[in-house]
Amino acid sequence: MRRNQVAVVGAAETTRLGVIPDMSQMQLHADAALNAIEDAGLKISDIDGVATAVETPQQIAHYLGITSTWVDGTSVGGCSFMLHVRHAAAAIEAGLCKTVLITHAESGKSNIGRTPRMIGPDSFNGQFELPYGVTTPASMFPIPVLRYMKTHGITHEQIAMVAVVQREWAAKNPRATMKTPITVEDVLNSRMIAYPFRILQCCLVTDGGGALILTSAERAKDFKKPVYILGTGESVETPMVSQMETFDSSRAFRTAGPLAFREAGITHKDIDHVMIYDAFAHLPLYGLGDLGFMPHSETGKFIADGHTRPGGKLPVNTNGGGLSYMHSGMYGMYALQESVRQMRGIAPAQVKDAKISVCHGVGGMFAASGTIIFTNQT
Repeated sequence: MRRNQVAVVGAAETTRLGVIPDMSQMQLHADAALNAIEDAGLKISDIDGVATAVETPQQIAHYLGITSTWVDGTSVGGCSFMLHVRHAAAAIEAGLCKTVLITHAESGKSNIGRTPRMIGPDSFNGQFELPYGVTTPASMFPIPVLRYMKTHGITHEQIAMVAVVQREWAAKNPRATMKTPITVEDVLNSRMIAYPFRILQCCLVTDGGGALILTSAERAKDFKKPVYILGTGESVETPMVSQMETFDSSRAFRTAGPLAFREAGITHKDIDHVMIYDAFAHLPLYGLGDLGFMPHSETGKFIADGHTRPGGKLPVNTNGGGLSYMHSGMYGMYALQESVRQMRGIAPAQVKDAKISVCHGVGGMFAASGTIIFTNQT
């Protein structure tokens, strides 16, 4: 795709985040969608493209009363929404639709009307991992991390610093779930979940949602604060974390990220802001290494030395991330929302003069990846 041909012109999350026991998952979708449509200054009748994951596009379109000419139900885990942005941008540029709604919501905490996500006994996971007790993200994601630590010389204290830094960002965000400062000692003394991850290194479990509105850059001139799509990338590897090509890197990350960088025509020194999906504390390390910001052996020290924290030279996860902001189960939408806020200049912890933001997501347990690069420059 050509650079800067499509823009985000509407972006919003649900009115509330956290614990929302009085709204079903579909109501959360609608709340996010209507908020984003209002943010763009549009009407439902203006929408002709719909993308979502877990819930189907036909359910969303029917519930909201949208007549669509393009739909996308790609569902590859928490980075599905990065892929939706990429697919929607291509569809708009190809003339298949004019204005796309991408919506996400989960009743992750309250489980009100939540679409069940189960490991089928006939799936690869059901046949080859489930019998050995690998059943939940907490028991899946830790599988590669010890190899990563051993190969690249990463310490427990360095991974704990990820959670500490995320909390520093969250403290600046009024909508963050967890704002109380924490230390490395707090993290390493918190309750063990699945070695080596302790509870402060695991994502939150919350309710909420978010939505984006995309249209052509030409039409975007008529909207307030459009954010342009500079580059995109996507990839998948394996649904079984045990079968990753290598545990000390993610092939999906290494594919999606460089694709987006090449399309954007930028280098790492051009980047002002980064969002890396952080369902668990090791993911920012994998992201920084696999996206080429630095060798993997330097990622732990880079974060521990404070370079990603407020005031650091590479601000990362400035909303507080899945560890402290919120995580309803598929966090990619919230990372996208923060990148858009930063590019609009309205983020609670705004990075001064930020012009380019990289938003990188993971789907499943390193099963998929999507990267979107945004800019506020035409």
